[in-house]
Amino acid sequence: MKSISFTLLLVCAASMAFTTPPLLSPQRSLLQSTLSKTTISHQTTSNAANADLKRIERIIEVEEKKRLKIAEKLEFTQKKMAKLQELQTSYLNGVTLQNTNNELVTESTLRSAVKSFLWRIIAGSVTFVTAVKFSGSVSTALTIVGSDFVSKSATMFIGERLMNKSQAGRKKGGDDIGRSLMKALIWRVFALCNTLAAGLLISGNLKVASKIASSDAVIKTAMMFVYERTWAKIGWGKEYDIDFSI
Repeated sequence: MKSISFTLLLVCAASMAFTTPPLLSPQRSLLQSTLSKTTISHQTTSNAANADLKRIERIIEVEEKKRLKIAEKLEFTQKKMAKLQELQTSYLNGVTLQNTNNELVTESTLRSAVKSFLWRIIAGSVTFVTAVKFSGSVSTALTIVGSDFVSKSATMFIGERLMNKSQAGRKKGGDDIGRSLMKALIWRVFALCNTLAAGLLISGNLKVASKIASSDAVIKTAMMFVYERTWAKIGWGKEYDIDFSI
């Protein structure tokens, strides 16, 4: 019996030696907290990675649109070059080329923006002088000029881009006198209404507003015509396309 009891005692001792003791409550809480923090950290890293991936995808999308635009422009240029080379070859082979006098001229967006901005500075100076003269107030004049600068710069730029779509009055690489005069008159009608409304709203006096607008109409129509004729001689920002036929 003693030997059997001793054997059982040894078995129990060995079993206790190779068995992991259960975790105490503080140990269990610490382990759960560590696992929770690890899970949250993993989720945060995953969310950041997804955000970076989406940002990269957006950049790729933008760059792809740019690439397509450049590819379209390149294709257009290649076709134009092929046509010109064909005409050059025909001419060298003795074929007479006929100029259809259809010289297409377009203006860049930057040219239109610069024209609008510079004209606003010139025209604003005139409006300031006339506004001070008829209103007797420098602050009123500055307010009128300020409102004019914002509204008319934008509208003149839009007008320039719209007029750019028409080839009427464009000859020999630029605007002729008739086109410049028409642009000056069309713009003056709009500007007259704009200045009259701004002057009335700011000064509160219809008589003063009318004097400012009418004096502007006389002076600036002539100035605008000269301004357009000056820009007609400037080649910067112009794009040409001469049409020949065989």
